[in-house]
Amino acid sequence: MPIVSAAVCPHPPLLVPEIAGGAAAELDDLRAACLAAIDQLADADTLVIVGSGPTTGTRYDASAGGTFGPYGAPGVQVGSGEPVLPLSLTMGAWLVNQSKAAGLPRFSITVAADETPAACLELGQELAHGNERVALLVMGDGSARRSEHSPVHLHPRAEIFDTTVAAALDLADTTTLSALDPDLATTLQAAGRAPWQVLAGATATTPLQGNLTHHTAPYGVGYFVASWT
Repeated sequence: MPIVSAAVCPHPPLLVPEIAGGAAAELDDLRAACLAAIDQLADADTLVIVGSGPTTGTRYDASAGGTFGPYGAPGVQVGSGEPVLPLSLTMGAWLVNQSKAAGLPRFSITVAADETPAACLELGQELAHGNERVALLVMGDGSARRSEHSPVHLHPRAEIFDTTVAAALDLADTTTLSALDPDLATTLQAAGRAPWQVLAGATATTPLQGNLTHHTAPYGVGYFVASWT
């Protein structure tokens, strides 16, 4: 499946207005950037959503269910089946459903947060093998240690790590993404490391043009949005 385009988005539940409540407007720009990036995937044959989960390679069809009940919005769900999707894929499906790519045939696949870089790259290569024109939606947050108000206390390497990722996403630099240190990413609680390395594996032999459209850390967590075309 040659990769013809990709979008990178974060997966904070606060992107869902029903969860954010009165703070929903604070993430309007991030939400809009995500939808604009996903809109650009609409001319592919198939959409694949990649996100972190308990194991690597668990695949879900478009009917698989996900719920935001644990985050205070039980009435907001995706899919028609039982709520089996992890947060990353639930958030990805919710965003896709708001976008121009909503009608594409699609499936979702997980990569373990602690998966080795080599296995992440291999999964990406598998996704790129075939004849259909495939678009990837890659879900992942940056470091959760960007400020004293972060979910975990400030780490001195958090901003440097996120700046490196931001530059790589802007340049579609698969070499830098492939080389991200999983131990450091774990220390910094950067949930996107493994999914970004799946992206790197999928596009290593299909050069794409990168464009970082959003990079902020409003709650001490790095959020990136990028389009690769």
